[in-house]
Amino acid sequence: MSEHADTDALVRLRAFEFLDELRSVHGEALPRESLAKGFGFDGARVPLLGPQGIFKPSVLRIPLSITTVPIVEGRPRPYEDMPRPDGLIGYKYRGTDPMHRDNVGLREAMATATPLIYFYGLVPGSYEAAYPAFIVGEEPSESCFVVAVNDARQLMRHISAPHVAESLDASIRAYATTVVQRRLHQDGFRARVLQAYDSMCAVCRLRHRNLLDAAHILPDSHPLGDPWVSNGLALCKLHHAAFDQNILGIRPNLIVEIREDVLREKDGPMLMHGLQEMHGKPLGKVPMRAAKRPKEEFLAERYAIFRKAS
Repeated sequence: MSEHADTDALVRLRAFEFLDELRSVHGEALPRESLAKGFGFDGARVPLLGPQGIFKPSVLRIPLSITTVPIVEGRPRPYEDMPRPDGLIGYKYRGTDPMHRDNVGLREAMATATPLIYFYGLVPGSYEAAYPAFIVGEEPSESCFVVAVNDARQLMRHISAPHVAESLDASIRAYATTVVQRRLHQDGFRARVLQAYDSMCAVCRLRHRNLLDAAHILPDSHPLGDPWVSNGLALCKLHHAAFDQNILGIRPNLIVEIREDVLREKDGPMLMHGLQEMHGKPLGKVPMRAAKRPKEEFLAERYAIFRKAS
């Protein structure tokens, strides 16, 4: 291995270790300022991302990361991840010139099976990292590269083995990428919903973020079940489970309703204070911006399902 290749491998390994360290402090949602600051290596500063989607720090010859910026509803993203029928990700070229140096850099990463970091924007200023990611193909007609992301973090020990991407069975690689995509999109939805609700349960106003979920009003499988904030509710674990099981319903006018048979039950204080006392009360928290509040037509359709279950 050449000295340059050895340095490249060491920098990428240190980058992965640095991300693990950030995760231990911040969880999966990593602050952009920490990623942009990066870490020190042999007297040099190595940032992990920059203002452009394809990023190469000065100490490397091949890009270190690719980034999909956070969703801002109603605004297109300059670098988009495009789920493909084969389970992999399509990632757009930098600009319109296939020979732009950033595109050439990803082409070299593909040729050498160099592992990258894939940053997925959750909300502005917050990113989730998936790694190692590999460029496994290119589609010039679509002006994009094909990306596989492996959630098997034990692959990090193979950082110096350029054959690692080639050694992964294509079907396993596609499955792993699909799993990662699903998790990233779910985490992005949760981050946007919790931000809109100020990290507070819409029903009981519980503020413990680690006890909050982003609940879909209409499920993913529904034709209108898109992961927009207006199709979401920030709910604590109890009220999310009750909502999913049609124990708790929300009328289109934002009034909470508890299923009649549950209202008649006699049990401990959790049933009384956690569910029964919520009956007939308005939601305790809704987003300030009207565009992020639950859509009335979504609530009406979901409430009809609740009434039928009752």
